[in-house]
Amino acid sequence: DGDNSGISDGQSSGLAEHEEDQNSTSAEASAKNAAYWKIFLFFGHLDPTEKNPRICRKLERLAEKEFSEKSDETTVTSDGTVPDDWDIVSNPANDANSSKLVLNDDDDMGDSEWNNMPLSRSFSAADIPKITIQDMAPNSAVQPVVKLEDELEVARVMVPKYSGDTKELLFSETWADISLLLTHPFRNLTETSQIYDSDITMASDEYGRSILFYLNGKRVLVEQPDLDMTLLQYVRSTGLTGTKLGCGEGGCGACTVMVSRFDVEQDKVVHASVNACLCPLYSIDGKHVITVEGLGNTTNPHPVQQRIALLHGSQCGFCTPGFVMSLYTLLRNNPNPTEREIEECFDGNLCRCTGYRPILDAAKTFSELAWKRGAAVIGEDGTAHVIRDNDNSDDSGCGLQDCCRLQKSNGKVNSDVRASEFTLPEPAAPRTGTIDGCCGKTTSGSCCKSQNQAEVEKAEVIGQFKAYDPTQELIFPPFLIRYAKGNTSGDEPQLRALEISSGDGTSWCRTLYRPLTLDGLLKVVEAHPDAKLVAGNSEVGVEVKFKRAKFSVQVYVNDIPEMRAVHSDADGVTFGANITLAQFGSALDALVAEHGEQRTQSLAALRENLRYFAGNQIRNVATIAGNIATASPISDLNPVFMASGATVTLVSRAHGQRKVPMCEFFLGYRRTAMQRSEVLLSVHVPFNPEGEVVRAFKQAKRKDDDIAIVTCGLRVRVDAATGAVRDSAFAYGGMAPTTVLAKAAMSSVDGKQWGERTVLDTMLAACQNELRLDYGVPGGMAEYRAALTTSFLFKFWAVSCRQLQIGCVEARLAHELEDDEERQLSRGKQEYASVVDRAIVGKGITHLSALKQVTGEARYVDDMPALQGELYVGLVMSERAHARILGIDSQKALELPGVHRVLTANDVPGHNVWNIFKDEEILPSAVVHHMGQPLALVVADTQRLAQEAARMVRVEYEDLPAVLTVRDAVEKESWFPEVRQLKNGDVETAFAQADCVLEGESYCAPQEHFYLEPFGSIAVPKGEGGEFDIYASTQNPTETQMVCAELLGVPASRIVCHVKRMGGGFGGKESRSALIAAYTALAAYHTNRSVRIMLDRDEDMQITGQRHPFYGRWKVGATRDGRLLGVRMRIYSNGGFSHDLSIGVLERAVSHLDNCYRIPATDFEGRVCRTNTQSNTAFRSFGGCQGMLMLENMLCELADRLELPVELLRERNMYRVGDVTPFSQPLDTDWNVPRMWAQLKQKANFDARRAEVDAFNAASRYRKRGLALLPTKFGISFGAKHLNQGMALVHVYMDGSVLVAHGGTEMGQGLHTKMAMVAAETLELPLDAIFISETATNTAANTSPTAASASSDLNGYAVYNACRVLADRLRPYRESMQGESFAKIAHTAYFDRCNLTAAGHYATPDIGFNWQTNEGLLYFYFTQGVAMAEVELDALTGAHTTRRVDIIMDVGKSLNKAIDIGQIEGAFAQGQGWSTTEEFLYFPRNGRLFTQGPGNYKIPSAMDIPRDFRVELLEGAPNALKTIFSSKGIGEPPLFLGSSVFFALRDAVLAARKHSAHQSPLHFELPATPEILRLACEDELVELSRIPHEQKLGVMPFVVRI
Repeated sequence: DGDNSGISDGQSSGLAEHEEDQNSTSAEASAKNAAYWKIFLFFGHLDPTEKNPRICRKLERLAEKEFSEKSDETTVTSDGTVPDDWDIVSNPANDANSSKLVLNDDDDMGDSEWNNMPLSRSFSAADIPKITIQDMAPNSAVQPVVKLEDELEVARVMVPKYSGDTKELLFSETWADISLLLTHPFRNLTETSQIYDSDITMASDEYGRSILFYLNGKRVLVEQPDLDMTLLQYVRSTGLTGTKLGCGEGGCGACTVMVSRFDVEQDKVVHASVNACLCPLYSIDGKHVITVEGLGNTTNPHPVQQRIALLHGSQCGFCTPGFVMSLYTLLRNNPNPTEREIEECFDGNLCRCTGYRPILDAAKTFSELAWKRGAAVIGEDGTAHVIRDNDNSDDSGCGLQDCCRLQKSNGKVNSDVRASEFTLPEPAAPRTGTIDGCCGKTTSGSCCKSQNQAEVEKAEVIGQFKAYDPTQELIFPPFLIRYAKGNTSGDEPQLRALEISSGDGTSWCRTLYRPLTLDGLLKVVEAHPDAKLVAGNSEVGVEVKFKRAKFSVQVYVNDIPEMRAVHSDADGVTFGANITLAQFGSALDALVAEHGEQRTQSLAALRENLRYFAGNQIRNVATIAGNIATASPISDLNPVFMASGATVTLVSRAHGQRKVPMCEFFLGYRRTAMQRSEVLLSVHVPFNPEGEVVRAFKQAKRKDDDIAIVTCGLRVRVDAATGAVRDSAFAYGGMAPTTVLAKAAMSSVDGKQWGERTVLDTMLAACQNELRLDYGVPGGMAEYRAALTTSFLFKFWAVSCRQLQIGCVEARLAHELEDDEERQLSRGKQEYASVVDRAIVGKGITHLSALKQVTGEARYVDDMPALQGELYVGLVMSERAHARILGIDSQKALELPGVHRVLTANDVPGHNVWNIFKDEEILPSAVVHHMGQPLALVVADTQRLAQEAARMVRVEYEDLPAVLTVRDAVEKESWFPEVRQLKNGDVETAFAQADCVLEGESYCAPQEHFYLEPFGSIAVPKGEGGEFDIYASTQNPTETQMVCAELLGVPASRIVCHVKRMGGGFGGKESRSALIAAYTALAAYHTNRSVRIMLDRDEDMQITGQRHPFYGRWKVGATRDGRLLGVRMRIYSNGGFSHDLSIGVLERAVSHLDNCYRIPATDFEGRVCRTNTQSNTAFRSFGGCQGMLMLENMLCELADRLELPVELLRERNMYRVGDVTPFSQPLDTDWNVPRMWAQLKQKANFDARRAEVDAFNAASRYRKRGLALLPTKFGISFGAKHLNQGMALVHVYMDGSVLVAHGGTEMGQGLHTKMAMVAAETLELPLDAIFISETATNTAANTSPTAASASSDLNGYAVYNACRVLADRLRPYRESMQGESFAKIAHTAYFDRCNLTAAGHYATPDIGFNWQTNEGLLYFYFTQGVAMAEVELDALTGAHTTRRVDIIMDVGKSLNKAIDIGQIEGAFAQGQGWSTTEEFLYFPRNGRLFTQGPGNYKIPSAMDIPRDFRVELLEGAPNALKTIFSSKGIGEPPLFLGSSVFFALRDAVLAARKHSAHQSPLHFELPATPEILRLACEDELVELSRIPHEQKLGVMPFVVRI
């Protein structure tokens, strides 16, 4: 429906002209209006709300023509194909040449397609009023074919669309609102015009008790809505489970939906992406909600859904609906966006699987430049057009970005190509050319598709794309326009103020008011002065979730038009306080353009900080009033408001309006000058006079969608004649309990000469002294925050001097200090060879569940419908890090209606211990070992009730000493008894012979898995024999089965664990998931009812383990030229409170301490520390990345000491074929790292780029670039020998379809897709003949966990072996029935009593290692790779950009190259996050986790990935692997390459430190957060911010790394 903006006064020459015809009689007006709507129904794809004058004029003339003919019957015929299930009422004219619809008129369109439509068939629908159009054949008739959607208030209307290629009139679907076309189809002109009247007629002041909205086109009326219910909860309760709960705080975007409303002030429909998890249900009154299910389904996906699926943008799929809805919303508002707008539309969405690149690639096919890659173009009129070049009408390319036909002679894309012809009526299908051979000529004589199979496959996929036609979207219900304007009739629902009461003692909101006027608001606030005002709920929702806040009376203020106005005068601009941040940003852009840059510097500064304020979904609902009134000390906007001299207007009924300067508004932490009953009405920002400069700065852990660490607004006004400072304001957030002015620094420059160095030095010193923080300050990072204050002020000094044309030294550096240019757009390239020697295996086939995932049809655990009487488990979690349990009092919880049981360790009927070492209780009986450990279960009717009741359970503790950090554990010798060692040669002799001996230590931090789907489980009792079905999100169904069986005291055969799919796992669901499933099993056992649990994100992060932190001490000996002689390494992991999988992680870490280097003498030893944190567990790379990181850090410090490039050190010590590892494994001809190293150096131009980086650093003082080249080898096999086996069960059915069951689980890595490909290849069947339903322990018993990157190897060979048996059995039938279908062959074999079921098993040969003797085969083979990363660092803030990454991976002969590329990119992004942004922190005082969700824990966003991301698969290397089709495991190995960004940043920091007199060795710890990077640069501003050592003594830091 285009922009759904309605027909506004004076903007349309169609309907508006009818409305303005004051001379028309009522009858004439009614007839003309009826004619208009009839024409609209016929040409439904030309929505009148598009405001297109030419189309409206066309339709108006058709209506006039009909009116003048005064015909009573429909007279249009049409030709097309109609689905069988649609009602074909009549077909009076079968001759395609019997009639032509001639639409000649005098307008400027004149398109031949409009004037020569062949017409032959007539269709009708009884429910739609007849349409009357006169043409050349008055006896022929047609109606649009209409299909009424069940229970919907819209109809799908088949409208004719002319195809210029086939000269046929085809049908496509559009939407029409039945309430308009049926209920009021022929209202008189006066009634109809009210729909588009911009005047507001509000309903009476009577309060309503219900809300009305539309959900995917269906009208919904909710009486007395639950005030605690969010939109997400409601939508999912209706069965629309495509919208997911990922975090519950608006930080991940998995819950994104589109909410549309009619904006009466703008007289148009506004679409907004919204976090449904925070959106209160009551807030959507009068709005239209569209979820992912409203776009399309697997049989008819929306183009957005289709493109993301086909271009591999969905792996686990849990986050995918959110990405779909964010992109869809952008296209609804702007069907022709730029690539930058597309990238930025995802700033509120997180993905943990893909690395974002394929999502961005798919989304960018909708960009304004997409025609260069063969996509349709949306013109200014909102319709799609075919692009034809003047010189070559077929010059639209093959679909590839660098298509030959789109290149000039210089080899660059021809950006001058423009459309010369627009053909109107149909959206053009994407023009993708042919897919065979060369698609055009280039001066080089090569074809864009001749070298790279990845690009060929991409072109084939693009050729399948549906064209995007924005006119075919679900329209905004016209009733809601009238509803918003208060123009509904007496018997229809009316827009009213709301007063709703609901809930009980557990509710956080008991009474809700929704006033519609400012006066109504003031009345409510006067009556309820302590009421909580809510607009976007982005702050209140988080307070309710994490602080368990309750607000008995709440006032929703976002539907008050008076508080959204924006107006300017000579002095400045006044913004209504309730303007959303998105509207605020748009208004700022317009104001800057209108009033010029000088006068609007404050507005531009606000806009700059707003760009990185939260994500789109939050900005679409949050308001400036909310940002100001919450008085957050780290507000992004308040410092800029304060520095700009803004004034707020407060209003109350008792005292009227009063104005308060922003500098006087904030009184303390979360306290303001607002009095009771006052409301924030508006904010006035003055214009800037000549000589004034304003800038805003912000630093966070992540650039996009992150809360500030420090933010500021800085302003100075300088007298143009004297150069003296006349006024200044330096406002900071993050440096005090509230936003503050650095008054001492301001005073220091008053009247001084701006630009003099002494003034700068005095100002910086005054600022630092005034804003200095204590070491234990809340929020931590005391020195970093202090350094940021002066760094920002220094930047401001330089850029302001440049702007004021003051010729100081710093002004010449301003270009480095202010990022005026837009961030570089991301791009990616994937390469693999075109030689595929098999029919199916090896090709880049799309994930088989991708379309289900993009449409929301894919089901995860919590998407399963609740069974009758199903209950929910809530967790009673420990409030101590280490304590004895003295008593548990559950009386108050049990008194709540709907609470059934409170279960403790005493209620376990079987064994209460679990894990490999049996050292962990499922429910603690006597001692709790970490903060957040579940110690009791509350079983209740609902999730909310169970969680509320759990908080009412009282536990009495006796505190015990607690150990949190790995360093403390080493100091106190708190560790488990197991030790792992690898000793080779004599390290002491090596040290004695070395030219250089160096000692040091290394640390790498933990990492949260942050799978988008938190842990979930459903236990269903069968009701007899102790049987239970467990539906779990687990990588290890067998362990889940065994743990639940032992817990309940029943045989494992009575427990069946089912796994359909997971929304990510990464190792986090390998072992710890069994614990969560056990909780539901225990509750189901005691209640004999189905029981469900779905952890909230904060619960998940507190309960489950993370990647193990490692601490290491090392000593290395080397020659002067950098050759290693010996290394001693002692490494310690933080295992948490129990063993879990820590010993396996340690073994892999120790065995990867060599990475890719030959070390003649080694002494490696590792231990696992016992601490009072969650039991840390498996995580992608499983200790390998920690071991390699330890060694690479050591090499960097050694290179610094030897004054050699670390790449040279790596190269000189690299393994060669025949070398033997410390674990006695020789490297055979499969060793390809040296080959890839040389290949990448050449292809990525390492030497030239090294010189470029050095030259850049020499010329730049505060921006530095870094470069790193890093190899990896990763051993593939389970450390435990018995796990190296797989099994499969394959059924061939009589109809020829095949069902495969195997022991692996699907968590997004494409395992099921690969297994189906193996089966299809082996059985010589098409891929669609193979189906994999789920993984279950009754079809695949005794399975190994899906882990260790070995699942394709183990299960793939098992599937192959089973299919090989079936293929052999069926071979005689195939040979005797050549030419017959496989279905007939299978049918014949069955009747011949041939067994059509086969089981397959596979055990990895020769595997098994003895750690005591250092003998045996530890790994079956190695997956290897090399990466090169280039970064740019802002040395004054620690912010960085990853400019480019090149990767080559050896994956053997890939089973699915596209999926493997996706695994490489996703793993790299995860490794990049581990080494840069992801910081896991605890409160040292009590052991509570600080980083409990996306608000504080920052995984990479779409804007953090490399701006240029190139991935290539190694081809042509020798391959004698005895693996399934000679492939290699790929899930884990690339992750370590993500740390190439870390080492490139280290290189940049070294360049920055060259300017400092401080030359201490650089000790660099992971992750390299902005804090670490900034303080490592060690310049004069850092030294100024240092806290003396004596002031730190005895002071506990705010948070600690563990």
